[in-house]
Amino acid sequence: MTPAKHISLVAPKPIVWTIAGSDSGGGAGIQADLATIKDLGGHGCSVITTLTAQSSVAVALVEPVSEAMLLTQLSTLLADLPPQAIKIGLLANQQQVHLVADWLAGFKTQFPLVPVILDPVMVASCGDELGDKSTASRPLDFAPFKGLISLITPNVQELARLTVATDKLASAIHTKAEFAAAAMQLSAQLACSVLAKGGDIDFATQTSAGINTSDLLSEQKSDITSHRIAADNQRLAEDLLICHQVTGCSPLDANGGFWLSSARINTRHNHGSGCTLSSAIASVLAFGFVLQDAVVVAKAYVNQGLTYAQGIGQGPGPLARTAWPHSLTAYPHVTAYSQNSLSESSDLQCGAFKRLEPDLGIYPVVDNLLLLEQLLAAGVKTVQLRIKSNALKSNVLASDELEAQIQTAIALGKHYDAQLFVNDHWQLAIKHGAFGVHLGQEDLAVTDLNAIHAAGMALGISSHGYFELLRAHQHAPSYIALGHIFPTTTKQMPSAPQGLFKLTHYVELLNPHYPLVAIGGIGSSNLDQVKATGVSNIAVVRAITESSDPIMAFAELTRAWESSL
Repeated sequence: MTPAKHISLVAPKPIVWTIAGSDSGGGAGIQADLATIKDLGGHGCSVITTLTAQSSVAVALVEPVSEAMLLTQLSTLLADLPPQAIKIGLLANQQQVHLVADWLAGFKTQFPLVPVILDPVMVASCGDELGDKSTASRPLDFAPFKGLISLITPNVQELARLTVATDKLASAIHTKAEFAAAAMQLSAQLACSVLAKGGDIDFATQTSAGINTSDLLSEQKSDITSHRIAADNQRLAEDLLICHQVTGCSPLDANGGFWLSSARINTRHNHGSGCTLSSAIASVLAFGFVLQDAVVVAKAYVNQGLTYAQGIGQGPGPLARTAWPHSLTAYPHVTAYSQNSLSESSDLQCGAFKRLEPDLGIYPVVDNLLLLEQLLAAGVKTVQLRIKSNALKSNVLASDELEAQIQTAIALGKHYDAQLFVNDHWQLAIKHGAFGVHLGQEDLAVTDLNAIHAAGMALGISSHGYFELLRAHQHAPSYIALGHIFPTTTKQMPSAPQGLFKLTHYVELLNPHYPLVAIGGIGSSNLDQVKATGVSNIAVVRAITESSDPIMAFAELTRAWESSL
């Protein structure tokens, strides 16, 4: 057993509830949810709303449980096994919608931060209606859940039923523009995020909202990294994530919109894919990941499940259970929806940025020239200068002072034959010939990456979770920084500390592709734990800058890092 896997195995097992119907065929519903929750490392608890007599080819009978049984399941579980996340699936009728929503309103007064994912199940994979027979002509009204759920995950048919008048359903959603408008409408209706699933609709010839699918295909086919999600003549499955006041992420992403694109997987064995997706999202959220991270991990999990699915019975078979996804090829390509302020560069043509030696080791981040020169003179070969503009006076002299400091730092880096990265100030880095630039996620929106690439410079990008590291990966940088791992006082962070469990998963996903740099609160007291995740490099700030002898501190950290397992 590797040290990295050891850390994963000892992580706490979160409790995840599924409130849904029972699929007697075992491919969807409660059965698929519990299999998914267990496969992703959680402990699943179930509240059954409905019994179904179904197989892979038909639904013969649907029978809701009594109101007393439904409420007693909820209260009994809550008394002993409170959840870290809840998935809600099949609700058989409007009475159950109101009952669960009323219970959830009370639950939220005690557990306001527990995420709730609603999968508005209406039709089985075989095409038969679920719930009351009247559902087909009178869709369920999920308005009682407004403000109580974190995310709703409708497919295109369900999205139409929830946002379009019944007499207009036949011509409701056919284009990307209509799809996006309906998703945003539903987000406003329920005051929650929406993951609109586009697997049942083909947008291959549609162009709207600033997204040209043929251009996206071309971009993805020319991706020089290992993440290839589209081959020649292969169509895309495109989902749209509309975020609504998501906490724990960058403020620019909290209310953003994002297309999540994956190559369509040619299989008929997709029974329970919607149940699997929503319960996977809940499972990942239960481990403390933010919503955007949970969605992309769950998408990768479903993609793997579809890829390896096998038939059981005469109809569509269930998804394979493939454990936590650690292959980049399974993850979706992220493209910002045009109305989101953090949009990706539509004209980015550059390929991979300069490659670095695999191991940077201890990577100091400093904010002044004196310490920078001392470290370089002591033999440090990779270092970052991070001078925040707000630390200087806001006048012309301050700009001149900043440029002078950066110019001097770059000259020192060249003199000592070191890899000097300049944080943020990419124009000055280009002007004076820096080895590389380090950017945060927000910087990507206002930076000319083509210019950095044309200058032959290296590029490092910060990330704070799966969603951001996928976005960083799509720019093929020289390295990716993963953080912040532990609490830090060097800067204000919207995200919580990532911790060792998350770092382990990031390393398993990205280690074959990039030098990875863990950052945030790392020092001699936790260095061995960080090394055990498998990460090869650490950035250190306070452990050096606040030391009475920074050069000795760097030497001791280097010895400890190189001698640790």
